[in-house]
Amino acid sequence: MRAACAALALFVSGTAAAEEASDVDPTAIQVHGFVSQGFIKSNHNNYLAASERGSLEFTEVGLNFTKQLSDNLRVGLQLFTHDLGPLGNYSPQFDWFYLNYRFADWFGIRAGRTKIPFGLYNESNDVDSSRVPILLPQSLYPVDHRDYLLAQTGGEAYGHLRLSEAGALDYRAYGGTIFLTPTPPAAGVTLTRFEVPYVVGGRILWQTPVPGLVAGGSYQALRLDAAYSFDPAVSSLFQMLGYLPAGLQGALPVKFRVKLWVLSLEYTYKDLQFAAEYGRWIGDFESRAPLIFPPHTVNERYYAMASYRVANWFTPVAYYSVYYPNVEKRDGPQSHQRDFAVSLRYDLNANWLLKLEGHVMNGTAALDSSLNDGKDVKNLTRNWGVFLAKLTAYF
Repeated sequence: MRAACAALALFVSGTAAAEEASDVDPTAIQVHGFVSQGFIKSNHNNYLAASERGSLEFTEVGLNFTKQLSDNLRVGLQLFTHDLGPLGNYSPQFDWFYLNYRFADWFGIRAGRTKIPFGLYNESNDVDSSRVPILLPQSLYPVDHRDYLLAQTGGEAYGHLRLSEAGALDYRAYGGTIFLTPTPPAAGVTLTRFEVPYVVGGRILWQTPVPGLVAGGSYQALRLDAAYSFDPAVSSLFQMLGYLPAGLQGALPVKFRVKLWVLSLEYTYKDLQFAAEYGRWIGDFESRAPLIFPPHTVNERYYAMASYRVANWFTPVAYYSVYYPNVEKRDGPQSHQRDFAVSLRYDLNANWLLKLEGHVMNGTAALDSSLNDGKDVKNLTRNWGVFLAKLTAYF
């Protein structure tokens, strides 16, 4: 488990580990919560929200409850609502919930909606107080993909294996599904079916014999099934252009298989921490419209990040993050997004924190054309920047 790794000391606060923390009073219900209000201002391009003019559509509210029912049995849940540009719109949801039974240190099981163990920090992505940056490196942890990546509904096995002088292993393996509200397709196109038949995956973190050094690997595979119907005029035009098969009647079925993997490395020495991760996400479409749904795409994602805790109340962090949506097409601003970020975290007291963050961006690959007046991302400004500020209260 990530919370078990001492190397996360600079990024994970005690309240963020509510799912795994030990109770002071084993008979009491543990209650934790947070309220965050952020501000986003960008130049040239809108990012995550209508940010060119400045946006306050960056709000998160969460409340979680955990209780130890016996020495080995634990239950928990988190209620969450948020607003991020067009996403969330304050719709309440259960972020996670679980029944957790630990037979021994080396083996336990969970059932419910459990956080997905992917990379070093995916599980801390839902609580601002658990990390230094406002935005984790977006190549690996895209905030606008939160509903896809945070949690899955099903079961999980986990454990901690001591390897004597070789260190220790933390492992997690899971399987289930993801319940999603899909993004509406373009005008003239209707999504008539959407489901995730399965998601499976796992992660291993090796606490090496070198003090402070953690290495790991994560893997996930999932399948999405969908069907799209087209208005007659749109269908005729797309057939004429070769985007749809001639004579298409009814809906177009699509199967989308995705495989994600990432290799992780983290090293902590006193108040200095360094982390780097590299991953590839591989997508395979099965459809009769290969020009709309490319049969095979591989994207590349990586970053390097360093932080230094100057004082208990102040921690700066910097990272360089890179995203290529297609490893075979690297030319043009739409084919990459490079992000150099600097973030400052100020812990004002035990329950309040303030963060300031700046990004220098090159490339437009992760931008959303719908937030930019429908412009194709290849026509957006190549070099641009983002400033974010965020105030969080938590208990």
